[in-house]
Amino acid sequence: MSAPAPSRAAIEEFLYHEAELLDQWKLPEWSELFTDDARYDIASLDAADPLTADPATTLFVLSDDKPRIMARAKRLMKKTAHAEYPHSKTRHITSNVRIGPAAGGDLPVRANFVVYRTKGDRTVHYMGEAHYLLAPEGEGFRIRRKRCNLDLNTLAEQGRLTIIL
Repeated sequence: MSAPAPSRAAIEEFLYHEAELLDQWKLPEWSELFTDDARYDIASLDAADPLTADPATTLFVLSDDKPRIMARAKRLMKKTAHAEYPHSKTRHITSNVRIGPAAGGDLPVRANFVVYRTKGDRTVHYMGEAHYLLAPEGEGFRIRRKRCNLDLNTLAEQGRLTIIL
């Protein structure tokens, strides 16, 4: 007898929890959401197929494994991370959550996102689609893969990407 499939509500609650950790700048706690073999990628804006692009052979804005995810979270919390100190105000909005069929026990999930970032007197937004591979663990989940595909033609308006999507 197999375990019951996780509910949409449980998956959405997990994604909202991730967004809340990011908005509250609880980055060390956010980094602990990832499995030891995790990947967190942000595809290049001009990637031909951002879903299947390989960071080993294609330019990516960011491509981190678990040690780099943790190091990034730790670095962004320091006062020496000048681009983010004091921290930007952010709001991560997640919607249109779609759950695919389980793949080897993990759950493919995709969701639209908009992240608003205010620094000083300037507010910019990042929007796109996030593709997750969630690993069920106990009553919750951990992130095995997260790939963000930005729906932007350029980062010129944003200036640079110094926050975590």
